[in-house]
Amino acid sequence: MKDSSPVGTTDHVEATRTPTKSPSISSRSLICSAINETRAASHIARQAGQRVGLVPTMGALHEGHLSLVRAARTQSDFVIVSIFVNPLQFGPKEDLSNYPRTFERDRALLEKEGVDLIFAPSDAEMYPRGAVTYVNVEGLSERLDGLSRPGHFRGVTTVVSKLFHIAEPDKAFFGQKDAAQVAIIKRMVRDLDMAVEIVVCPIVREPDGLAMSSRNAYLDPYQRKQALVLSRALNRVQELFEGGEREARLLIAAGEEVFRGEPAVRLDYVSVVDRDSLEPLEQAESGALLAVAAYVGATRLIDNALLGS
Repeated sequence: MKDSSPVGTTDHVEATRTPTKSPSISSRSLICSAINETRAASHIARQAGQRVGLVPTMGALHEGHLSLVRAARTQSDFVIVSIFVNPLQFGPKEDLSNYPRTFERDRALLEKEGVDLIFAPSDAEMYPRGAVTYVNVEGLSERLDGLSRPGHFRGVTTVVSKLFHIAEPDKAFFGQKDAAQVAIIKRMVRDLDMAVEIVVCPIVREPDGLAMSSRNAYLDPYQRKQALVLSRALNRVQELFEGGEREARLLIAAGEEVFRGEPAVRLDYVSVVDRDSLEPLEQAESGALLAVAAYVGATRLIDNALLGS
């Protein structure tokens, strides 16, 4: 039976629920490419009184994704992971055709983590011929990455809303690295009264501070070193904030100065915004979102931090 607790969001939740099974490399996940099969499996789980957790991904899994899977296993009884490279969120000159697709490797990783179901639909399954309906969160979708990538967040919210309708999860798990996406999905859930709780999990970083991303695979060794400028800029701004600076324009200027020290990296933006509305702030406050985006070679990377945390 579906949990009757109120819809809400949980940020950086600690695992408190005992999973129904331990991870085992010998466990076999159910793999579904059809919407009706996935919906039926979720329905059976919920009818059995199990809480369903969903982790939406585009595959090319790394430790950041797996941290979401582990959170889902801890807080859910039946875990669904979707693998779908969503064409709607890619612009005409972006990397849709080259985006890494590593399904067999991903499947092995997910089975090792004890995932119950992998939903891996085709483009035609998700977007049947003649489909003309989209979900767009007005205002928020045009900020941060939405300003640089017009239509990107409309693609995200459309596919996520479809996944919520298909899997009917009690909880869905997203990473803080995609902070703008998180804010937009939270607003969509609130505005459309979707019966799902959004759980936000911390950014997972490499030992040197680079935020884990599937697009890191595009970087050559020299670019990989250059990419550290993103985390250096975040750290510099955090230092100033902790030292008492609250003028957003000065914090932004300090972050931009760090990027000027790595001229081969093309800065997209350094922004200080409200973490929920994504509106720019004049005065930074504890918990404000410090977001950066930049191009390292042809690869666009994003990162962020919550000021004062």
